[in-house]
Amino acid sequence: MKPEIHPTLNNVVFVDSGAGVEFTTRSTLSSKQTKMIDGVEHYVVFVDISSASHPFYTGKQRALTVAGRVERFNKKYNISQ
Repeated sequence: MKPEIHPTLNNVVFVDSGAGVEFTTRSTLSSKQTKMIDGVEHYVVFVDISSASHPFYTGKQRALTVAGRVERFNKKYNISQ
């Protein structure tokens, strides 16, 4: 590997604003705000949506009516079945 071409990895805590959940990991992101976790300083990065609040991962995703869309498509392009 070539030296000095890779970004530095930082200890980061991602905070989901909506769910109030924190995920600690390593990332190339940084911020001005820091937080001490288990004696290690982490950069704090706020996110709007994470796996804790996204409808797909929480099971709160609304079902779409596929039948209506297919009928509209067939009607639009004059397709008979």
